Amino acid sequence: MDAPEAPRTTAYVGLGANLGDAPATLAAGLASLAAMPGARLAGVSRLYQTRPVGVVDQPDFHNAAAALEVPSGPDPASGALALLGGLKAIERAFGRRPRERWGPRELDLDLLLFGSARLRVERPPGLEGSTVSPEGVDWLEVPHPAARERLFVLAPLADLAPGLMPPGWDGDIATMARRAAAGEGPGAVVAIATWDPVARAWVPERT
Repeated sequence: MDAPEAPRTTAYVGLGANLGDAPATLAAGLASLAAMPGARLAGVSRLYQTRPVGVVDQPDFHNAAAALEVPSGPDPASGALALLGGLKAIERAFGRRPRERWGPRELDLDLLLFGSARLRVERPPGLEGSTVSPEGVDWLEVPHPAARERLFVLAPLADLAPGLMPPGWDGDIATMARRAAAGEGPGAVVAIATWDPVARAWVPERT
């Protein structure tokens, strides 16, 4: 008799880059996500060109989101930290270097959602983020604390799970995306391509 399959969780990962050939980098990043041990790429959003936020004197970003089926781990915190470790390893393989918050990125991989979990756990050494709390602790927070406010995150997520309401939010992803779009204005985030899973490449949107 086959052993029962280990529990799995659908996680959502945000991808971003604005150095070099960013669309090609994101395509390669998706391949790396799919190749993570135990992971399955379950969905890919459209590719978006987005105006920089925070630090505006830099090239436009390209952003997307991916749905990943990953091992749940013995508990949500352990599963999320294991996934985060894989994301950080991919970033390093793509030459990611520490820079100012909101600054240029070779490849940025953010853990946005991990199933229905709501987590705030301390990051272990090697998995540090870009900010440290006032109490001096570097937290992993899931859902990602900025996700509900940033259109460059919400628009790709809405392609994948528009009706999903993450824990702690007061609206589903599509609703939050509409709110953010009204605040950021036209042209802030523009869909420019769709993902071809067979060719594993971006196909430009028809204009």
